[in-house]
Amino acid sequence: MKKILSLLLAVSSICIFSANAQNKAGRNDSVSHAKWYTCSMHDSVHLSKPGNCPVCGMRLQLSEKEKMNRRVVDNYSCPSHPGETSDKPGTCSHCGKGLVLTPKERMNKAATGNYTCSMHGEVKSGKPGVCPKCGMALTKH
Repeated sequence: MKKILSLLLAVSSICIFSANAQNKAGRNDSVSHAKWYTCSMHDSVHLSKPGNCPVCGMRLQLSEKEKMNRRVVDNYSCPSHPGETSDKPGTCSHCGKGLVLTPKERMNKAATGNYTCSMHGEVKSGKPGVCPKCGMALTKH
C-alpha cells in the first residue's frame, strides 16, 4: 500500500512540475503541435488530419483535448454568459453586452506588457520602444 501511495505521489509531482515549467516566467509553449482527429466509434483511431475513419467510414472529429484547447484560446467572453466566447472583441448574442478579455488573457497582458511588435508577436514590452528584431516601433495593444 505504501509503494502505491509513493508511486502516486511521484507521478502527481512530475505532472505538477511539468505543467508549471511550461508557463514559467510568463512564457508559453510556442511549439506548434499536431491536431488529432478521432472516430467516435473507434477510440483507437487517431489521425493528424480530418477525413473519414478507416475502419467504419464515419467522419473524424477533433479529439476532446483539441476541443478543450480551442476553448482555452478564446480571448473574449461575456461577463454574464461565460459560455459566450470569441477570439475578437464584440457583443454577446444573448444580452448585447460587450465581450471582455477573459481572466487568463487579462493576467497574460499584465505579465507580458502592453507593447508588442506588429511583425513579431512574441516581442513584448511594458514600455514603448522598438523591436530588437526588425527595428519597428512597438504598438500598444
